[in-house]
Amino acid sequence: MCGLAGMLLPAAQSPAEALQAQVLAMGQALHHRGPDDGGSWVDAAAGIALAHRRLSILDLSPLGHQPMASADGRYVMAYNGEVYNFAALRAELEPLGHTFRGHSDTEVLLAAILQWGVEDTLQRANGMFAIALWDRQEQCLWLARDRVGKKPLYYGWAGDTLVFGSELKALWQHPDFDNDIDRDALTLLLRLDYIPAPHSIHQRCYKLMPGRVLRLDAAMVAAGAAAHRPEQAQRPYWDARARMQAALAAPFQGRIEEAEEQLDGLLRDAVALRMVADVPVGVFLSGGTDSSLVAALMQAQSTQPVHSFSIGFSGSHHDEAPLAKELAGHLGCDHTELYVSGADALAVVPQLPAMFDEPFADASQVPTALVARLARQGVTVALSGDGGDELFFGYTRYVRALRNWQMLGRVPAPLRRWMGARAHQQGESSRTGGLAALLAETGARGIGDVYRNRISRWRDPASAVIGAREAGSFYDLADPLHGAGTPADAMMLADFVSYLPDDLLCKVDRTSMAVSLEARAPLLDWRVAEFAWSLPLAFKRSEDTSKVLLKRVLGRYVPQSMVHRPKRGFGAPVSEWLKGDLRPWADDLLQPARLEREGVLSAAAVQPLWQQFLGGQRKWHTHLWNVLMFQAWQDHWRQVRAGVARG
Repeated sequence: MCGLAGMLLPAAQSPAEALQAQVLAMGQALHHRGPDDGGSWVDAAAGIALAHRRLSILDLSPLGHQPMASADGRYVMAYNGEVYNFAALRAELEPLGHTFRGHSDTEVLLAAILQWGVEDTLQRANGMFAIALWDRQEQCLWLARDRVGKKPLYYGWAGDTLVFGSELKALWQHPDFDNDIDRDALTLLLRLDYIPAPHSIHQRCYKLMPGRVLRLDAAMVAAGAAAHRPEQAQRPYWDARARMQAALAAPFQGRIEEAEEQLDGLLRDAVALRMVADVPVGVFLSGGTDSSLVAALMQAQSTQPVHSFSIGFSGSHHDEAPLAKELAGHLGCDHTELYVSGADALAVVPQLPAMFDEPFADASQVPTALVARLARQGVTVALSGDGGDELFFGYTRYVRALRNWQMLGRVPAPLRRWMGARAHQQGESSRTGGLAALLAETGARGIGDVYRNRISRWRDPASAVIGAREAGSFYDLADPLHGAGTPADAMMLADFVSYLPDDLLCKVDRTSMAVSLEARAPLLDWRVAEFAWSLPLAFKRSEDTSKVLLKRVLGRYVPQSMVHRPKRGFGAPVSEWLKGDLRPWADDLLQPARLEREGVLSAAAVQPLWQQFLGGQRKWHTHLWNVLMFQAWQDHWRQVRAGVARG
């Protein structure tokens, strides 16, 4: 795991020394992602500069240093992540005449690109990665991101220069970075808890979308074409919607016992690939189905006790630590648990803006940061259970949305439209549950609309952001699958494309990288995803059981009493915090005079929610947490920019 940064100028404008100093500053901002080594590469005549920070996982020797050039010197690459099947790729390449100096996956990836080209290599690679690759022969830059979006990559503009990096903090180091807030994108934070790709919090700055490549040369940078139409400029080499449609067109035809056997084999291989490292490896263990299965598969393939880590919250009904401890004991893991106090959790909150760079409001960021910090004390790599819910119909919100959609289907369309209009008049009140929440779904065109309404925080976020129109997202599609598949498939696809990479995987990446820990997600091996999409819903959800097939596989390794446990959230008591220790902090950030002075959020929209929440009239804590995360981020961002301006 590492961090990368760089820039591409429209022409040779700067001496090598100036480019080197600038790109090193950008790379140094990512030191936490790679504390073991750092490097840069500059071609002033071509106007290209790359920087890299290294967290050594494979081949700890200097032979893994980056940026790295291909054997013939044509390509230079800065690369963040891991290609898990690098050994198999190397075995293919060696008979073709390729030789290797070291044992890193970086060197294998460069040889593969030399042999097969960029996009063919990406389709062969099984891993998590973000790549910046300069082609000295074609004088062009390739940016690429893994299929699922496990590793981040931003690109944007500093005057007429393209800048890019693993996190925004690298781009901020360029004094000319265009840092205006994208108010339209901010509305998505208020609705979803996060800003989905390709948007970012800044105008003319974008996230490279999962499974996409972007090819740029100096002429394109001079024209600025890639900045203004990111969806068109980014080309897919793997597309989740297309792959799901293909899987649905050729569904699994066997019995559930056969599916169980096949899934067990796929997961064993996915876990084994992600256990390969030259440093200690462990697992985040919550006691839930997904992390329990990953831990079980790790221990089944290990000759030593697997290091497992969990945190607990004293007196909380969300506490899964006892379940994790029991399961670790059964498997024979070397288990570490830490019970944290409210003060421990609250101490993380001021660190969040610097940790995430972009306003991010999934409150489980706090416990995730704590368990990452705990794990880093014992290991350098930790496997997680992310992806099980999105692939195997694990969320209760899926069930509720389906039930509501079926109910609405029995209501005549004119009456539904009238009821939907009435619900719209209630504004944010329709987000607080009960009949109002159901009425808000009556105007739905399809399951996509029902599901969007169910996952939304703010119903009309543009009303809270001054001068904004809500930006588009994948959740705007009434039918994400365009007629293919079931409503259940459509909801899982929407989450796989948006919620998974831009919320869950973002959260895990930033919290783990903040402490120089690499997190790996075996359930999100692309082979597992495509197999899951081919399965009938009955293999995922029964009348009283979610994630049916995952639990059948887990039952091969642990007693049934450890398989069928109630689902608990990995959340945080935000409401309690805001009425307790965090109230002075929140009061300050939400002052009407402050909001009016900053001119971004509407005091008229925000303040009534704060007062109603404090008075116990409404449960607005999720609405308010999103606002507070933006406000806290603004403070941090202004401080960073002031520091860059001072030099």
